[in-house]
Amino acid sequence: MHGTPEKTLPLHCVTRSTVRVRFCDTDMMGVVHHSNYIKYFELARIEYLRRRGLNYASWVKMGLHLPVIEVGTRYRKPAYLDDLLVIETRLTSLSRVKVGFEYRVLRDAGDGEQEIACGHSLLACVGDDHAPLRMSREAEQLLLSPELREGELHL
Repeated sequence: MHGTPEKTLPLHCVTRSTVRVRFCDTDMMGVVHHSNYIKYFELARIEYLRRRGLNYASWVKMGLHLPVIEVGTRYRKPAYLDDLLVIETRLTSLSRVKVGFEYRVLRDAGDGEQEIACGHSLLACVGDDHAPLRMSREAEQLLLSPELREGELHL
């Protein structure tokens, strides 16, 4: 069967990325502006691909584009200038024309990581003409693969 139901996704379909909060990410209260979490999700999603030997240009070379068709965020605690955040990105669904991810934004609270936000995104697989396109088995297998070790990354 082409497409992988959520319940059979391998546990290794997760990547942890770090980002340091920049001044331009904050509002007048010194808190990360809510819109930046979507950017953090995108940064982490691209890192998920990169750690599997891909970059977005690789998708384009395969004739694929992955526009976001749904995104949501839940904010639990504020993040501040210079915080070092970890974004945990997990592949949660994969079908013929859609890819789903969930995100957890974590901060070291001194006694372990504390979740400060979480979210999800759903992406469609489309071709250059923006019409839905069935994802190739090669692309699907890359999304499902474990992270490569640093020396194996050839982008």
